[in-house]
Amino acid sequence: MNRIFVLAATAATIATAMPATAADLVFSSWGGTTQDAQKAAWADKFTEKTGINVLQDGPTDYGKLKAMVEANAVTWDVVDVEGDYAAQAGKKGLLEKLDFSIIDKSKLDPRFVTDYSVGSFYYSFVIGCNKDVVDACPKTWADLFDTEKFPGKRAFYKWSAPGVIEAALLADGVPSDELYPLDLDRAFKKLDTIKGDIIWWSGGAQSQQLLASAEAPFGSLWNGRMTALAQTGVGVETSWEQNITAADSLVVPKGAKNKEAAMQFIALATSAEAQAELANLTGYAPINLDSPELMDAELAKTLPDAQTVSQVNADMNYWAENRDAIGERWYAWQAK
Repeated sequence: MNRIFVLAATAATIATAMPATAADLVFSSWGGTTQDAQKAAWADKFTEKTGINVLQDGPTDYGKLKAMVEANAVTWDVVDVEGDYAAQAGKKGLLEKLDFSIIDKSKLDPRFVTDYSVGSFYYSFVIGCNKDVVDACPKTWADLFDTEKFPGKRAFYKWSAPGVIEAALLADGVPSDELYPLDLDRAFKKLDTIKGDIIWWSGGAQSQQLLASAEAPFGSLWNGRMTALAQTGVGVETSWEQNITAADSLVVPKGAKNKEAAMQFIALATSAEAQAELANLTGYAPINLDSPELMDAELAKTLPDAQTVSQVNADMNYWAENRDAIGERWYAWQAK
């Protein structure tokens, strides 16, 4: 699994203690404040509309999903997964094809739509800085890799996923339109230059804590976490220069017991209204193209879809094909 979250005892997680009935829909996501927002923006509205109870489960676990499908014992109906995993799992036969007669994909960002998945939300890796504790904040990926000009620890995402390798290559001067296929030798050589100054974060809350405490006064963070951190009063600065986009996706495991209801749930979750509400609650970008006009104008300015001038789109299909091989090398390098 690429993410680990410490789950709080919230309404979203407590609900998993309730036994599911045949009529219940089970939604699995990553826990924490994001899943709480998905419950409020999607699940509660779906229950109001259809009368179908939505139980919350998680955190999402790819090994568990695979085991469920192979044992024909699927208990999850809709799952929030990373975009590259969705592309890979669809090709491996682990997912149901989505029913686009129920899910209207005409208004969905085509970057995040496949036969087996649609975007849940999308986000950017940005350069975050606690400006109150440093003399200057890094503006570019090259700055973030410059330990002489910007001394101190820097925070990076721990798991093998789109974001860090791209940042290393961009910092080393690779043009954004020449990133793929990723030059792993070059990326790891660049990462070696700052390896001793990296503090790895496993989940969004940890990344915020590192920045707020100044244990790592700058680093690569999800944009929504920077927005949330600013709202707490911490003096933060975000650089969107060459922000690197990635997305979560909604999928239905092969053999899901409530397949039709799952399609209806995804239809609601990807509607303009539901996507706008989730964006308002999380600071992550909607994948419905009609959602921004329904959102608070000031918040909309802080989302990735308003920061496209130098934006870099991570190649989900490339990662789907290579995530296992990259992961093997990634974790071996971290362990050295």
